[in-house]
Amino acid sequence: RGMSYETGFMKVIYDAGIKTELFPLLIFIGVGAMIDFRPLLAMPQMVLLGAAGQFGIYATLILATLLGFPINQAASIGVIGAIDGPTAIYVASKLAPELLGPIAVAAYSYMSLIPIIQPPVMRLMTTAKERKIRMDYTARPVSTTAVIVFPIAVTVVISLLAPDAAPLIATLMLGNLLRESGVVERLNKSAQNEIINIATLFLGLAIGSTMTAHSFINLQTLLVLGLGLLAFVLDTVAGLLFGKLMMVVSGGKVNPLIGACGISAFPMAGRLSAQMALEEDNQNFILMHAMGSNTAGQLGSVVAGGLLLALVSGLI
Repeated sequence: RGMSYETGFMKVIYDAGIKTELFPLLIFIGVGAMIDFRPLLAMPQMVLLGAAGQFGIYATLILATLLGFPINQAASIGVIGAIDGPTAIYVASKLAPELLGPIAVAAYSYMSLIPIIQPPVMRLMTTAKERKIRMDYTARPVSTTAVIVFPIAVTVVISLLAPDAAPLIATLMLGNLLRESGVVERLNKSAQNEIINIATLFLGLAIGSTMTAHSFINLQTLLVLGLGLLAFVLDTVAGLLFGKLMMVVSGGKVNPLIGACGISAFPMAGRLSAQMALEEDNQNFILMHAMGSNTAGQLGSVVAGGLLLALVSGLI
């Protein structure tokens, strides 16, 4: 609340980058430029794991409403479960700007705490035998045409299905198109480095300036952090359960660990699942499958955020 009465460079940054949603979108261009969708295109079935990895968002939304949060705040808290800072900030800035500080802190904190939070859940939900399952990577090669057409087609389809997600998916896929086109290498490198770094710095400054003591150090902030952690854990559990289902259906050919990286935190979640498999068997390489699931989770989080925006905007 104090932001609206203050002047200075922090308010200029806030108004220019958060109110307009510019900073999250610039970050998405950088994220898109870093993503290689070939593992997903080679194994389209990984889309199912990307969808399963969003379960915690909706479960947490329901729980938050039961705890007394209005629907707009509950939806913003639930999106923390996407484990995707820009998506969480984009949704919160539209639905519940008063919770932007705690939601941003939760989203970025849990992104960095993936190596601490996920492994205990993964060990609890899977047996050593399941973690040792080897997956052959015999996927067909993906053509250059396919990786260029994919971002354009996804932008069109998702924009039609969930118009509120259009800015997020369009910027993500613009970044990916810069990467895959092969003709704008300087823009590609800039998106991956300078643009995303500067946007992240300014985003942190702008949101940090809203965290005054009376608005941040309170019980509500603790509840937001707790519910965000629950959303993350539920996402991981749902992904692992779906991974186990795929394992059963495939006759034991799918390692359920790849379900845990059906969240948006790319590429950390994918690397962690591959690392867990290597710890059980140092010849078990599931990295490509994990990255397929992880990139599907990135798309899934954008769609989930867009659907929440559409649903909740229609209710309030």
